[in-house]
Amino acid sequence: MTKVALTESSSTTHVKEPGHYLRSIIIIGALFFIFGFVTWLNSVLIPYLKIACELNNFESYLVAFAFYISYLVMAIPSAWVLKLTGFKNGMSLGLFIMAIGASIFIPAALTRTYWLFLLGLFVQGTGLAVLQSASNPYITILGPRDSAAKRISIMGICNKVAGMLAPIILGAVVLTNADVIQEQIGSMDVAQKAAALNALAERVIVPYLIITGVLVALAVMVYYSSLPEVDLDQEDEAVAAANTGKKNVFQFPHLLLGALTMFLYVGVEVMAGDTIISYGASQGIALSTAKFFTSFTLGAMIVGYLLGIVAIPRYIKQEKALQVSAVLGFVFVIAAILSHGYYSVLFISLLGLANSLMWPAIWPLAIADLGRFTKIGSSLMIMGIAGGAVLPLIYGYLADTYNAQDAYWLMVPCYLFILYYAVAGHKVRT
Repeated sequence: MTKVALTESSSTTHVKEPGHYLRSIIIIGALFFIFGFVTWLNSVLIPYLKIACELNNFESYLVAFAFYISYLVMAIPSAWVLKLTGFKNGMSLGLFIMAIGASIFIPAALTRTYWLFLLGLFVQGTGLAVLQSASNPYITILGPRDSAAKRISIMGICNKVAGMLAPIILGAVVLTNADVIQEQIGSMDVAQKAAALNALAERVIVPYLIITGVLVALAVMVYYSSLPEVDLDQEDEAVAAANTGKKNVFQFPHLLLGALTMFLYVGVEVMAGDTIISYGASQGIALSTAKFFTSFTLGAMIVGYLLGIVAIPRYIKQEKALQVSAVLGFVFVIAAILSHGYYSVLFISLLGLANSLMWPAIWPLAIADLGRFTKIGSSLMIMGIAGGAVLPLIYGYLADTYNAQDAYWLMVPCYLFILYYAVAGHKVRT
């Protein structure tokens, strides 16, 4: 396997062999497409399993919890795995693990057993934890640091295009006539109800068989690809001098604040994408229409990514882009709470625009100047993705306790903290 050396300075960190650059970008872009497709299937699974397994809001959002909590549990083990396997083999292994998770959906659907669905989601998230632990620092370090947000924005487009397609494709299969079934089951006897719900649950079998096959094929392709290995443990003299005497990542406050910011950001992003279908239904909009709302949210994110590619760093620095994004998020969520019907849903969709440049900006700001601590620091950032597990679950509880609209007040302090990190938190070094 080719191992590519890296250079790092205050302004640039890049692969020395230009021939590897484009191939690496394409391969990592394909992986980000897979991240998006698998991740945003959850937006359909939440209302789908709520009907098929007869769940309340809190129980249905365990879908997001089971998927995203794996990042918290498996991030550090993922770093150990990558030390043993390297990035390339680790990515291949992550895809295989995801395939195992997707295959668990088959017995889960045949038995209509909710905890098996949750297990499958946890295993898929475990595979993604390995993939994310490798791919995010990899794409960050492929070029100049001040344009890292631009490269991550390109990856974000790959991710969100897949995310737009996923709920439309799966929704067309599993949510067809779901409104009718939901209305009819109330008047069915026990046997008829069980038969109808079993038939609904079995709709996911073919899609997840296909997903399993695709993931296995991609794992083999990545294993035999030309993706170069990289060494993130090297430091230039300036970074090494700055890190003299530092023994662990807990001595980098900007990283710790960055991980907390990532936790809050992923939480609000997942809420914007995964709750909007159920929220639309709570506003009196039919599921046959609401199933498209997640795609609108992700479409807004793609618009934001395109703006980031054009503007960063030529017209706006990545920390300034994060400040603007946080303010927009605050404004849109307040507007969603104060409006109703399609207008309220529209503002939730526009959170996709506000959230789009947050990951591309937070990641490079948080792992700046880590040097030999980059791998473990990246794992800490991956743990922050667990915000997608915790915040939607809290939202589900608040939606059951109060209502689906007022539950969005949860987002307000999150955006305010993100704004703090963009203005001052990322500068803290002592």
